[in-house]
Amino acid sequence: MRHAAGYDAELRRHNELLRQAAGAQLHDHVLDIGCGTGQTSRQAARTARAGSVLGVDLSAPAVERARELARAEGLRNVTFEHADAQVHRFPPERFDLAISRFGSMFFADPVAAFANIGRALRPAGRLVMMVWQARERNEWDVAIRRSLEAAEGPVTGASGGPDPFSFADPPTVTEILRAAGFAGIAFTEVHEPVYYGPDVTAALDWVRGFTCTSEALKRLDSAAATRADERLRQALAARLGDDGVWFDSRAWIVTAHRHRADT
Repeated sequence: MRHAAGYDAELRRHNELLRQAAGAQLHDHVLDIGCGTGQTSRQAARTARAGSVLGVDLSAPAVERARELARAEGLRNVTFEHADAQVHRFPPERFDLAISRFGSMFFADPVAAFANIGRALRPAGRLVMMVWQARERNEWDVAIRRSLEAAEGPVTGASGGPDPFSFADPPTVTEILRAAGFAGIAFTEVHEPVYYGPDVTAALDWVRGFTCTSEALKRLDSAAATRADERLRQALAARLGDDGVWFDSRAWIVTAHRHRADT
């Protein structure tokens, strides 16, 4: 499991925009998809004080950490489950709002997954999720890939692994959500930087933990890995400012609501 504080810090600018777009209300029941260590779940719980929040994630260690943090903060209206939102049996028509911060792009069958999520929403319940735009529009991915490619040739990412950019294309996402029973689908552009750490050493440690980086480095011999590491260090140093290492990024906030049969 990646360090929780590091991931939350990386997305600090994005997190606030997602919170505003979600607009959780006092009495809402909220479902957080791919909640990780639960920052977005806990934030929703503090707003929906008379409601409840359920966070689900595929990572058991992340879920356990989320529970620890919620207990430490004294939040009693948030729970966490180790579950796959594509197939988990959620209570039908339980939730007013489903949210996700970069946790909804990895389903094996996205139509089935969002149909399952839709069944958990009350009639006209809302979906608000943040997803990455295309990889070429995300400086962090471009810089990492170029650094690795210089050492090992074209980098295609983890073979058969999850694609964080699978929801980059609005027409594709719209088709998926419509097929899953959602309507009123809209996209709002998010152009905010991601934070990789206070200095180059911390940023390099963070980047080495990315799946695409770690798997690429594993494929290299010792000399090539050293060269790749140095190229990564140089790329990070080029983006070091007075307040740390930042990379440009672009994302979408996708909003929709459960389609009602009588509308």
